[in-house]
Amino acid sequence: MLTVRQKMAALFALIALLLAPLPAGAAERVVRTGSDQALLRNPVVFVHGYNADPGVWGSLRADLRADGYADSQLFSWGYDTHQSVNEVLAGRFAEYVAQVRRQTGAAQVDVVAHSFGSLVSRWYLKHGGGTSSVARWVSLAGPNHGTYISWGCVIWDQACRDMSPGSYVQRKLAEGDETPGSTAYATFWSDCDEVINPDGSVPLSGALNTYAGCLEHNELLGDDGVSAGVRAFLGS
Repeated sequence: MLTVRQKMAALFALIALLLAPLPAGAAERVVRTGSDQALLRNPVVFVHGYNADPGVWGSLRADLRADGYADSQLFSWGYDTHQSVNEVLAGRFAEYVAQVRRQTGAAQVDVVAHSFGSLVSRWYLKHGGGTSSVARWVSLAGPNHGTYISWGCVIWDQACRDMSPGSYVQRKLAEGDETPGSTAYATFWSDCDEVINPDGSVPLSGALNTYAGCLEHNELLGDDGVSAGVRAFLGS
């Protein structure tokens, strides 16, 4: 039977064990195991391109889910692609990002945009105060400096005018720093893109600009190499 002194010694030893700091990295290992790992990631907001819809993101969404993202962390914004970038769409996108942040409790989101969606989300970042709410921004085949193809529809479509080289939207996005704020930027481009002309329209100064290989415009949405690059960037 333990004496009073032995009982007190055992009690003090237990208290010391409970109060002792965890070894370096142990706490991180605890929160990163299992489904808790997903909680450390930002929600991802997908922005489709001209004449498209949120369904174009099926392949990349599936890859992110396989990497451990929960469905509740993946959001696809749908919008009318025939409206103006600066006067209408960027503001609506800002409202959507704010809604995602409220819903998830996240301080920031990551944005992945295709084609025309790159202009909408970039305007929000550069002229709509979005850099504090977006940690990482990815552009797949974005007409970031315009595309001559858009001249075929400028007469009747505002989005085509916004995508035209030298347009008001293009000039304002090109002013000063192309990649402002603390947001990390990445672009993926192809020299076989039949929609973006010239090919050099996609890369941005200050961004991680990646050549995706000889891919057509919409092939960047489902290409395994592009998917791997996007997921690596989001995880950086």
